Amino acid sequence: MPAPHASLAFLAPWMTGQRWFANRGALPVLEEIGWWEYASPEPGVRVVTHLLLDHTVGKPALYQVPLTYRPAPLASGLVGELDGVFVHDGPHDPAFTAALLAFIAEGAETKGERTWALGRHTAGTVSPGLVSRVLTGEQSNTSVIFEAPGATPLIVKLFRALHDGENPDVVLQTALALAGSDAVPHPVGHIVAEWDDRGEASGRAKGHLAFAQEFLPGVEDAWRVALAAAEGGTDFAASARELGIATAGVHATLATAMPTSAATPEEVSATLGQMHGRLAAAIAEVPALAEYGAALEGMFAQAAAVPWPPQQRIHGDLHLGQVLKVPGRGWVLVDFEGEPLRPMRERSRLDSPLRDVAGMLRSFDYVAGSLAVAGRGDGAAWAAAARAAFEAGYSAASGHDLRGTRAVLDAFEVDKALYETVYEARNRPDWLDIPVAAIRRLSAEVPHP
Repeated sequence: MPAPHASLAFLAPWMTGQRWFANRGALPVLEEIGWWEYASPEPGVRVVTHLLLDHTVGKPALYQVPLTYRPAPLASGLVGELDGVFVHDGPHDPAFTAALLAFIAEGAETKGERTWALGRHTAGTVSPGLVSRVLTGEQSNTSVIFEAPGATPLIVKLFRALHDGENPDVVLQTALALAGSDAVPHPVGHIVAEWDDRGEASGRAKGHLAFAQEFLPGVEDAWRVALAAAEGGTDFAASARELGIATAGVHATLATAMPTSAATPEEVSATLGQMHGRLAAAIAEVPALAEYGAALEGMFAQAAAVPWPPQQRIHGDLHLGQVLKVPGRGWVLVDFEGEPLRPMRERSRLDSPLRDVAGMLRSFDYVAGSLAVAGRGDGAAWAAAARAAFEAGYSAASGHDLRGTRAVLDAFEVDKALYETVYEARNRPDWLDIPVAAIRRLSAEVPHP
């Protein structure tokens, strides 16, 4: 069997069809910057992870591409045949998935060409005999489910696009769980790696490759629960209040387990500067927003004139789709990666917890707005009640009345709505009125001198 180095001309066409490959429509210009091999559970099968840098456009993008090399093809996951060897996409091959999970559970270490990888087992046990399957529908990652009768099911999220720096999804959920929080899935472990990076001063980069945690099967996310309630005209206030309490609990635990800091004038100014920039960009994209420009500038000025809460680690992209309703456990928050388009280092910075609160408030508006788009009624009153209940629950649980920071919270909410406006204008024009209506409402609430 040939040496486990990637044939780049062989892999490039296959990569263009993968959901996790960002530069679709163009054949990648690949450079292999390193690889390593996992201990294979099957004789004659090689289990190799390749790190491939795509130079097609802009800043090069680094991808984790695990492959298996077999003497005969499997029923699924086949990439192709190379020199008489059948190459498979790792997550679809039980040899790779077994090797991956064992690497985490055993805290193993491996060194390859210009690379190094280490498994870290943080908590829990891994049952024998788990059978793997790939979770479909994801974009930037690949998740593998491990299940067996009578065993605790697990999910391993494989990060396809790699970045220098710690992945907040791993760091925050692990910190929360180890601090005793039941509001996140229980972690099992993760893999970190180091590789060459010409863009770093040290010439090396380090980051997370995979994250293993408890899998919660058969549960609905809060978006589906809330949408069903809104469609049926069912009061959601009690559930929204519980969600506010759960969010405040996560923030409190993160503030205890991880660093916090006062929001300095320089940091406040920088954040508001970003908001001003987003306003200008949104008006350029949707000129009709110009009539609200002066009011929104006034809103940002009010936010600059009042105290801001301490900064801390937060979820970073909180909305109803990032929360699960787990019977007997309540609301469970997932996917702490932050906004996927922000650089990893930015996602790991301290931020205002009000950003998470604003994200959830926007999500309630989107439930109501989606009903209007589909012609299924006006959910404005439902959304207003849900928003108020969420704020009340958060205020009560955190001990900090959100009404005391209304100017700052409103600024974060309108900033999120401006981002949504640009997105909808470019991708879903029929949905554009959802964020524009929020901007109209929030700008109307700004006191006039």
